[in-house]
Amino acid sequence: MNLEGVLEGLLFVEGDEGVTLEEICSILEISTEEAKELLLKLKKSYEAENRGMRIRYLGDTFKLTTKEEHRAYYQKLLTTEESNTLSPAALEVLAIIAYNEPITRIEIDEIRGLSSDYTLRKLLAKGLIKEAGKSTMPGHPNLYKTTHEFLDYFGLATKNDLPKLSFLEPEEKEEQELFTSIYKEDEKTLEKV
Repeated sequence: MNLEGVLEGLLFVEGDEGVTLEEICSILEISTEEAKELLLKLKKSYEAENRGMRIRYLGDTFKLTTKEEHRAYYQKLLTTEESNTLSPAALEVLAIIAYNEPITRIEIDEIRGLSSDYTLRKLLAKGLIKEAGKSTMPGHPNLYKTTHEFLDYFGLATKNDLPKLSFLEPEEKEEQELFTSIYKEDEKTLEKV
C-alpha cells in the first residue's frame, strides 16, 4: 500500500483541523521516525513549482494548505460575481452560527446532520465568519462567530436585528381546567344517546 498517498488523503480529509504526528503513527501503524520520513517526502513533492498545495506544521498539527504565492488567484475565485451569492448550505451554516455563536464545527454538523467543513472554509474566506478562540471541549476545536461583514452583507446594524425565531421562544399556553374538554357537546347529540 502507498502510505504517502494515504497520508495525503488524511491531510485532505482533516482540512483545517490537521493531523498530529501521533495520529499519523496510530492510523498508519508506523513508528514516529517512519511518519516523519513520510511527511518530509510528501512535503518535498509539494514544494515543486507545479504544485498548488503545501504541508504546514501549525498548532501542533500538520495541515494541507494552499501556497501563499497563489493567493491573488484564490481571491479572484472568491470575488467573482457567481461566488458572491451564497448557496443554501452557506445560508444554513450562517444562520446556525448567527443564532448559536460561538459554536464549533462539530456542533454545526450535529445541527445540520452533515459535514460543514467546506462551507465553513468558504465563509471564512469571504470574511462572513471568523475563528473566535478555542472551545473547552476535548481536542479544543475552533469556535466560530459572525463578523461585521456578515452584518453588512445582510444589512443589519447589530445581531439583535436578526429575525426572532418563534420556535425557540417558550409558548404561552392558556391555563385550562384539568377536566374541561376542548370539545363542545351538541345537545341534540346527547338527546339521542
